[in-house]
Amino acid sequence: MSYDIYFLRRRDGQSWDEVLEAMEAADHSEPIPARLLEAWGRIVPQARALLGEVDITEYEQESRDLSHSDTGIDLSVFGDEVSITVPYWHAGDNAAVVLGKVFALSAIVEKETGLTAYDPQVERPLAEASPQGVIGLMSRTTEDLRSRYGG
Repeated sequence: MSYDIYFLRRRDGQSWDEVLEAMEAADHSEPIPARLLEAWGRIVPQARALLGEVDITEYEQESRDLSHSDTGIDLSVFGDEVSITVPYWHAGDNAAVVLGKVFALSAIVEKETGLTAYDPQVERPLAEASPQGVIGLMSRTTEDLRSRYGG
């Protein structure tokens, strides 16, 4: 299980539900569009400056992945879909630090792609989400999973 952030393009008059439905229905087997490949080239050095050492995986024209092993933060581009995931490993102050990095990375991705970071857990754009609310949600979910499954 992970905390997810999707990067979406919303047309005037389109609801977020409509954008999410279109994303789910899309054919994700297409190559990454040139504009996203160019943005990827600008995002990676900024992500390294933010996170430190990261692993990069590139699969031809179909996907790109940046992962940070210490936090579990993962930035993926698959076709024209861009997302950040972070596993429910973090609670309390640790969640605040890691989610601060997620918010900062999301701002970089938004700036470089022109897409909007959307948080499906709170059903709103990340810019409209309360950081304390997101940290609380991450912490509660992590603690709940630990109590259910141990760890």
